[in-house]
Amino acid sequence: MIVDMTKIDIISGFLGAGKTTLIKKILKEALADTKVVLIENEFGEIGIDGGFLKEAGIEIKEMNSGCICCSLVGDFGTSLKEVLKTYEPERILIEPSGVGKLSDVMKAVQDVTAENEVQLNSAVAVVDASKCKMYIKNFGEFFINQIENAGTIILSRTGKISEEKLSIVISMIREYNKRAVIVTTEWVELDGKDILETIEGAKDLEAEMMEEVRKEQEHHHHDHGESCTCGCHGHHHDEHHHHEDEHHHGDGHHHADEVFTSWGMQTAAAYTTEEIETLLAELEKEKEYGFVLRAKGMVPAGDGTWVYFDYVPGECDIRAGRPDVTGKICVIGSELQEANLDKLFHKAL
Repeated sequence: MIVDMTKIDIISGFLGAGKTTLIKKILKEALADTKVVLIENEFGEIGIDGGFLKEAGIEIKEMNSGCICCSLVGDFGTSLKEVLKTYEPERILIEPSGVGKLSDVMKAVQDVTAENEVQLNSAVAVVDASKCKMYIKNFGEFFINQIENAGTIILSRTGKISEEKLSIVISMIREYNKRAVIVTTEWVELDGKDILETIEGAKDLEAEMMEEVRKEQEHHHHDHGESCTCGCHGHHHDEHHHHEDEHHHGDGHHHADEVFTSWGMQTAAAYTTEEIETLLAELEKEKEYGFVLRAKGMVPAGDGTWVYFDYVPGECDIRAGRPDVTGKICVIGSELQEANLDKLFHKAL
């Protein structure tokens, strides 16, 4: 009997690019009749995104770990086998940490495909067009890695920039990836089926890139064993700043834990939409709170409703959401001032 291969799709994206929204759209409009399992790997002390995605009715196996590569290579194979045995899915979506390296995730998938009836179907990078230049200059090692290894690059927030700036963004991306399919139309205007067809149409590129990743890994040695490719041990974290006219972390082999930190809290306190808006505006003050790349959370509003929020530099999304077991707030960035964040978000009951 011929057994159909389970397809694995990796949908990556730097912090706040909107990959969770894209995944929801694909699940709803393209995979509604498909048996899908989502595997998520978060960077952060408080798991937030899983709560958002539970609304889509998808089984989620959260693997919270500060070291995405060791998590994937160490327990990813076990988790994947468990998922395959328990759910027998037709497709698995992997949503890596927003500060992870796509090449590490692809390598981890490659390590388990040989002994399981699975295949890497696509590797996608979601890129915030309005912040592409800033992320390349400040966090190039991580951001560029996602661009370089993607078969499809989907631009978000293209409606917020001019055609001229969009052309510049595309040129910047092409410097690092000349082969990937680049989707420039705002995805809210596209049908999820069309997006998925575009992603799957680039699978030959993924095969080429997987081979390149494999060759690169064969020549890359680590003191802590061949199976881990994250570079999470034995590297010095050079001091870095965040001015847009300087280039940081564009070279070398850092792990996310060496550059990014997270702060989180659980709370039963109630916050109004106006209060959350004020708190998020405060995060723009880098000297007080550090370089905040992403803030997200879900908190009770005090009137029976809940407030969900997402923040990236310069913009925020505040909306109503369903109740959760408790309020959660998570902030991710670089050189975070945790004591000041505690004072900012703490609210006496």
